[in-house]
Amino acid sequence: MKTHKIYSIVVLFCLIGFVGFGQNNEAKKLDKDEIFTIRGEVYIQGSRKPVEEVSIEVNNGSYTTTNKDGKFTIKAKIGDKLTVRHNDFETIFHTIEKNERITIKVISEDSYSRRSKSNSVTMRFNQMIDSADVYLKKDAEKSIKFIGDALNVEITPSQSAEAHEVLGDIHMYWKQYDLAISNYKISIQNAETSSIKLKLGKAYLRNNDFQNSISTYENLKEERLSNYETTILFEGIGDANLEIKNIPKAISSYEEGLKVAKEHLIVPKVTDLNSKIAQAYNKKGEINKAKGYFDNSLNLAAQENKKRSVEEKVKVAEFNSDNQDYESEIQLRKEIINDIKDIERDSVISNESPLTSQKQNYKIGNALLLQNRTDDAIPYLEKSRIEASEKGDLDVEIDSNRKLAEANSILGNTEKANAYNYEFRNVVDELYAKRIQEISQAARFSRNIAEQQNRITSLESDRALSRSKYELTQERNKRQQLIIYSLISGLVLLLITGYLMFKYIKQQRLANNLLALKSLRSQMNPHFIFNALNSVNSFIATNDERTANKYLSDFSRLMRSVLENSEEDFIPLKKEIELLDLYTKLEHFRFQDKFNYSIEVDETIDIEEFQIPPMLLQPYIENAVWHGLRYKTKKGHLNIAINQQSKDELTITISDDGIGRERSKALKTEHQKKQNSKGMNNIKKRVAILNEMYKDKVDVTIADFQTTEDAGTKVVVTLKKD
Repeated sequence: MKTHKIYSIVVLFCLIGFVGFGQNNEAKKLDKDEIFTIRGEVYIQGSRKPVEEVSIEVNNGSYTTTNKDGKFTIKAKIGDKLTVRHNDFETIFHTIEKNERITIKVISEDSYSRRSKSNSVTMRFNQMIDSADVYLKKDAEKSIKFIGDALNVEITPSQSAEAHEVLGDIHMYWKQYDLAISNYKISIQNAETSSIKLKLGKAYLRNNDFQNSISTYENLKEERLSNYETTILFEGIGDANLEIKNIPKAISSYEEGLKVAKEHLIVPKVTDLNSKIAQAYNKKGEINKAKGYFDNSLNLAAQENKKRSVEEKVKVAEFNSDNQDYESEIQLRKEIINDIKDIERDSVISNESPLTSQKQNYKIGNALLLQNRTDDAIPYLEKSRIEASEKGDLDVEIDSNRKLAEANSILGNTEKANAYNYEFRNVVDELYAKRIQEISQAARFSRNIAEQQNRITSLESDRALSRSKYELTQERNKRQQLIIYSLISGLVLLLITGYLMFKYIKQQRLANNLLALKSLRSQMNPHFIFNALNSVNSFIATNDERTANKYLSDFSRLMRSVLENSEEDFIPLKKEIELLDLYTKLEHFRFQDKFNYSIEVDETIDIEEFQIPPMLLQPYIENAVWHGLRYKTKKGHLNIAINQQSKDELTITISDDGIGRERSKALKTEHQKKQNSKGMNNIKKRVAILNEMYKDKVDVTIADFQTTEDAGTKVVVTLKKD
C-alpha cells in the first residue's frame, strides 16, 4: 500500500460473530489449549478497499501479512495475544477469546460513501466461510454445504482459493486425505500461497504419498515463509523422511526446525520438535540420545499446560514400554491418571484420545504382566475394564477382559478366567455389531460428502466453463489485435529493413566507387611515371647530363605533387593548375622544337573555391603532345584556357593544332592504340563515377579544333562548384 495514503488515527476493531445460520447455539465449545485457524481482513471503512501488507503476529510465534485482498489466516488458541501493525494506523492488540473472524476497519475520508453490491456479496461469502469453520469438526455435511453456498455466487479467484482451502481443511479433519489434496490444489491454482502449500504437503503425508509430500515441502522458498511456517516446513520434511525410514534426514530436518523455533521463541514447536527428535533417535536405536530429548520435551511441556504435559508423558511412557523400562513406564502412567482427572474437570476427553484413564490403567496392568507381577496387574486391568464399560470404550473393554482372562488363567483361577473369556466374547460381538453400524454410517457419510463435493465440483466446472468462454472471447480479441499489430509491425519492420537496405546499398556503392577511383588513380600514376622516365632516358641517351639533371629535378617536384594528391577525390583548382604548368613545362622541355604552350586563367575566377579531380587534365595534355603536336611538320601550339561561365561553373579548354585524331589514329601502332584506349577509358570511368557520387560535377567533351589539314583537338572540361 502506498505510504502517502493518509488514514485517520481511529481504527475500528470488529469481531464479527457468526450471525444467522444458527452458529451461536450449535457451535462446539473450544478447548482452551486447542490451536485453530483465525481468519480476518483489513479494509477501509465505507469503500471497503483492502489494506495489504499489514503485519499480523501472535505471541506463540505465528506471523503473517494481509494479501492484496486485505485478508489473512493465522494459527492461534484461546488466550493468545494478537498484534496488528501497519505504518498508516496505530498498532492494535487483541486477546483471542473464541474462534471468530476478525475484521479491522480503517476510517478514511470517504468512510461515509455507499457500499457497492460487491460488498454485500463479500459479506455473505465471509459468513458462509465462517459458518463452514464452525461446523468443520462437528458436522462435515453442513460445513461442506456452507462452502457450496459460498461458491454459488460470483466470487473472485482469491475467494475461491479461500473456500477450497477450508474445504481441504474439512476433508483433512475427517481423514479424507485424497479429497483434501484435490481441494488444496484447486486453492493453489486460484491463489498460490505458502500456507496452503504447507497444508498440501501435510495432506500428502497423511495420504502416505511421502515422495510428493517431500517434493511439495522442498519446493517452498524459505524466504517467503514466516518463522512459524519455516518451523512447520522443517517439521513436515522430517515427518515424511521418518516415514520412509530416512532417519538421518528426518533428524537433521527436525533440528533445523528446532533451531528456528528456539531463535524466535515458538514455544509449542520447541516442545514438539524435541519430542519428534527423541522418537527418531529411538527408531534409530540410539536410546540414550532419545531419552535426553524426551527429558527436554517433558520439561518444556510441563511449562505449557496440563494437557500438553500429559500428551508428552504418554509418548515417553510408550518409549519406556518399547525399551522394556516398565518401572519408569508405570510411574509415568500413574502420574498421567492423576493429571487426567484435572483435565476432565474442564473438558470431555473422547474415547479415541490416548488420554483416557481406562487406556492408562490397561497399559499399567499390561506392563505389570510383562514383569510377571500378575497379582499386581489384575486390579489395574479390572479398573480399566470397569471404566471402559462405563464410557462405552469397547476396544479397551475387549483388551481388558482378554488380559484378565490370561492373568487369572496364570494364577489358576479357572472359573474367573472363563467368566472373563465369556465377557470377552460378548463384548467382541457387541463391538462387531457396532462396527457394522459404523461402516454403514461411514458409507452413508461418504455418500453425503461425495454429493456435497460433487455439487461443489459442478459449481466449479460451470464457473470454469464460464471463465473459459470469457477467456476465449478475450483471447480471440487479443488474437485479432495481435494480428493487426503484427501486420503493422511487419509493415514498419519492412519499411525499416528497406530503408536500411537502401542505406547499406548506397554505402556499399559509395565504398565501391571510392575503391574504383583509387584503383583508377593508381593505374594513372605508373603510366605517367613511365612516360616521364622515358623522357629522362632519352636525355641520358644523348649524353645531355645537365639537361637530364634539370629534367629530373622538375620531375621530382611534379611527382611529389602527384603523390600528395593521389588519395584525394578532389583538390583545389589552384593545385591542379600548378601541376599542369609543371607537367606541360616538362613536356615542352623535351619537345621544344615541336610546340609552344600557353596557360590562360580568367582573372575573375577564384581558383581556391573550385575543386577538381587530381590528374584529370594531364592525360588530355599528354594526348595533345604525344599524338597530335609531336607528328606535326611545323611547330604547333598548345593552349590551356580556364574561363568562368557563371558563378558556379567554369570551363577548362585544352586545344592544340596538331595533326588531329583521325590522322593520329592512322599513324598509331596496335600497341599505341591499346595504350591510348586504356588511358581514355580510365578517364571516362573516373568522370562517370565522380558524376554519380557528386551529381554531375564534371562534364568532358572532345572535338576537332579546326577544319584545316592539321585539324587539332579541343577538349572542353566543364567544372561545377559544390
